[in-house]
Amino acid sequence: MHQTILNHRSIRKYKKEPLPEHLLERIIEAGTRASTTGNMQVYSIIVTTDPEIRKALVPCHFNQPMVLEAPVIMTFCADFNRFNKWCRLRNAHPGYDNFLSFMTAAIDALLVAQNVCLAAEDSGLGICYLGTTTYMASRIIEILELPPAVVPVTAITIGFPDESPGLTDRLPLEAVVHMEKYRDYDEEDINRLYAAKEALESSKAFVKENSKENLAQVFTDIRYTLKDNRTFSNSLLNVLKKQGFMNQ
Repeated sequence: MHQTILNHRSIRKYKKEPLPEHLLERIIEAGTRASTTGNMQVYSIIVTTDPEIRKALVPCHFNQPMVLEAPVIMTFCADFNRFNKWCRLRNAHPGYDNFLSFMTAAIDALLVAQNVCLAAEDSGLGICYLGTTTYMASRIIEILELPPAVVPVTAITIGFPDESPGLTDRLPLEAVVHMEKYRDYDEEDINRLYAAKEALESSKAFVKENSKENLAQVFTDIRYTLKDNRTFSNSLLNVLKKQGFMNQ
């Protein structure tokens, strides 16, 4: 499993081959063995194989072709709907209509998603996280008919890979690990920690094709802009309010 983790690649091209039902079930079962707050399991997994539903989901994920090409897309949701109903049926009074509860359920869902991904890759399958899920949560809720107290937090494509891309670069451990307490970064640290990333030929090409001065500007001005971040942030906050997670 350690080698599986180190060899992780995002797969965006898949063979036109369905996943055997027993393999899919085994991967999902591995997902459900993830850690969960208070053993409440306040998450749900929507497994979508129907081509028409996947076709409807494509625009939600910025028209990435793999959403339709992969045989399976899984949407992982923060879900207090089921738990709330159980509580009420047992004459217990749930107090999970707040942002903290959403965070609790979102963490559960993400832990499950990572377990699913590890199990899938360890079985020779390819996966790709879809970070667009929270951007388009409102539309995904409509397509997947999610009730109140359920919010999609991430999605992944799964299938037999039809490509073998190189490993994605990562910052050195020194950049992300703090021993005992957080040690803030000075200018020298930042320059050193990002030097290798900025020196990659792919990074240089990225900067050139976007007509920017450096890689940081590609992120702030092209990929994840202030305008887009605020737009999608407001959209997600509205979703949380509509789904019942923003009561004080």
